[in-house]
Amino acid sequence: MNKVLIIIPAYNEAGNIERVVDNIITNFPQYDYVVVNDGSSDDTRKVCRRRGYNLLDLPINVGLAGAIQSGMKYANYYGYDYAIQLDGDGQHLPEYVEDMFKKMQKTDCDIVIGSRFKTERKPFTMRMIGSQLLTYSIYITTKGKYIGDVTSGMRLFNKSMIKRFGYKINYGPEPDTLAYLINCGVKVEEVQVQMQERIAGTSYLNLGNSIKYMIQMFFGILVFQWFRERE
Repeated sequence: MNKVLIIIPAYNEAGNIERVVDNIITNFPQYDYVVVNDGSSDDTRKVCRRRGYNLLDLPINVGLAGAIQSGMKYANYYGYDYAIQLDGDGQHLPEYVEDMFKKMQKTDCDIVIGSRFKTERKPFTMRMIGSQLLTYSIYITTKGKYIGDVTSGMRLFNKSMIKRFGYKINYGPEPDTLAYLINCGVKVEEVQVQMQERIAGTSYLNLGNSIKYMIQMFFGILVFQWFRERE
């Protein structure tokens, strides 16, 4: 039987983490999970300890890329065949893991993205306009690979990708990494999913951070990826 690990990166998610983990424990016991507490300054760690959750407790905040890398190293160490990222804010729904897993099995791909826009259109907002521009940037630089939801953090990885994201540098779970990987021959597919809004806490992507993020991603896709050695 294939071993699937759900990696839950959590930074200041004390208001959400119980709902996320309890849902997995109660309704999806076929999947193992690990919460990666990314040096939270709130009570995320205390909540996880009190509830006895499976926890990787990072002593400092290393950012999403570092938290995912830690989760991938955990997955590799314990011999998991697949790992999937579900964010600690409750946005990602574990009922779609099976669909994503079936897609990976059917297409023999390396990464499956849980996409809000595989079969549905993007709303006309500033954030979605930025997302679409990133989509087109990847489309152009990969010679025709269209990824509708480039910023989705809901991603399923096979064993090969577990090793890459766990032990290679500059493998952040971001759109520029997707462009680079596709140009390295990695196969990426999407599955339509629905996502929820966070109930508690606030996202770090305020207006200023969103603009900074988009600029970084454009440079990563259009410029920097060409200076990375192809693997």
